[in-house]
Amino acid sequence: MFWLKKVISQFFMPVPLVLILLFAAIFFARNYQRTRKLLFLAVTLLIVLGSSWGSNTLIMHLENQYPVNNMAITESCLVLVLGNSHDENPNLTAVQQLSSPALARLMEGVRQMSLGKNCKLIVSGWAGGVSTRSHADVMFDAAVELGVDSNNIIKFPLAKDTIEEAQFMFWEVESARFRLVTSASHMPRAMTIFNHAGLNASAAPTDFAQGKGHWWQIETKNLLNSQRAIHEYLGMLWFKLRY
Repeated sequence: MFWLKKVISQFFMPVPLVLILLFAAIFFARNYQRTRKLLFLAVTLLIVLGSSWGSNTLIMHLENQYPVNNMAITESCLVLVLGNSHDENPNLTAVQQLSSPALARLMEGVRQMSLGKNCKLIVSGWAGGVSTRSHADVMFDAAVELGVDSNNIIKFPLAKDTIEEAQFMFWEVESARFRLVTSASHMPRAMTIFNHAGLNASAAPTDFAQGKGHWWQIETKNLLNSQRAIHEYLGMLWFKLRY
């Protein structure tokens, strides 16, 4: 089921979807009307999803649901940083191996720790099938490089996705309150999953992707933001259908 949802979701991402439409247009090349419609749809999707206007429209509803969390942690301090990805390279430090979202999440996790006392940092993420080290292990090393005491870090190296991260967190803390750190666009789905699991999470979003730009500029970063948003909407739909 894990790999099935990953494969199916790829067909709805901006670049694969545009490519599918273009290949379909070539396949129906002898049918002028159908080819014209497919090409028009492909170009329209590329323009809309690649523009700052289109990408911001998709992602703002997700990112605006939870504000930046600057509240002091007055009770037991637990900070969970959800996993993302890394590129394993022994010539780089752990911090340098992290993807941009992963680094943004970890930095926010460290900042959240500064809002409380005697905090524990929890990092998660499996190896993804392509790395010899789990993402949690790399996040652990990166957190130590950033000054976090290794004795104050807990790892979930087997968690493959947000649902499994919630399961591991429930086994670890049960009803204890904690700060949940993830990308702003992912936070609504993450909070839905963690609340469904009966966990007492307080949102601490980071890695905000909305940005200003000329409406007529078509850029790859906008396509990436559109992909983020589409991925989250599909993930929420899948979760609602399953649970």
